[in-house]
Amino acid sequence: MPVQPFPAGNYRFIPAVFQYSSGAAADPGFEVERVRFDSLLPLAEGFAQAAAYIEAAGRPLTSFCACELRSPGAFTEDGFRAFNQHYVKTLAEWGIFDGTVNPVARSNVCPEIDPPAEPSFYAFSFTRPADSRPPSFVIAGGAELRGGSGSYPERIVRYRDPSPDALKEKVRFTVASMEERLAEFGYTWRDATAVQAYTVHDFHAHVADELVRRGAMRSGLTWHFARPPVVDLEFEMDCRRVARETVV
Repeated sequence: MPVQPFPAGNYRFIPAVFQYSSGAAADPGFEVERVRFDSLLPLAEGFAQAAAYIEAAGRPLTSFCACELRSPGAFTEDGFRAFNQHYVKTLAEWGIFDGTVNPVARSNVCPEIDPPAEPSFYAFSFTRPADSRPPSFVIAGGAELRGGSGSYPERIVRYRDPSPDALKEKVRFTVASMEERLAEFGYTWRDATAVQAYTVHDFHAHVADELVRRGAMRSGLTWHFARPPVVDLEFEMDCRRVARETVV
């Protein structure tokens, strides 16, 4: 689907599924600010702190455009659906989710070591007015999962194959999916200021060809030792262009 506007939040987004969009980009005259919590906050507390920060900045809650979550462990497909149905309730209360379309980009991963006891906030992003700023955006997390209506086992690249060759294919697919999302907004890796990868596997052997040579590491790479949110997914990425980042 083509990029759609979300005027109430002063951004546009790539439609995806009910729980999140594939990316959000600030409208002209606005920028994305990313706020990371110094410590993980349980979902309800994270939403409350995000609301307080956004309102203190003089912005409406509809300016909330992206979030980064951490969960205790990978969900089953049904468990992931149940979690998402709970998650979107707050977005509906904020006037963002209309019951069908969700403009908010999201990453939700599972730390392999010292995970939180419950789904928690790591960071969030929102739009605010800006003069003469370059474009800013957040591309949602994506893993080695093909599109379509089939089940996750049917759509996962090299399903349950942990071999080095399979990991290379998973990384290549995920990098390409990030490129497709960037292209929807008219951007490339050259526009990104930060790139993040999430996996518990050693993918160093594939970094040069699948990331560096394709331009994905122009600003380096942050590797989080974490799993994607659904059982049997092995590699996830997201990226962004954000000039203003804050830790609270």
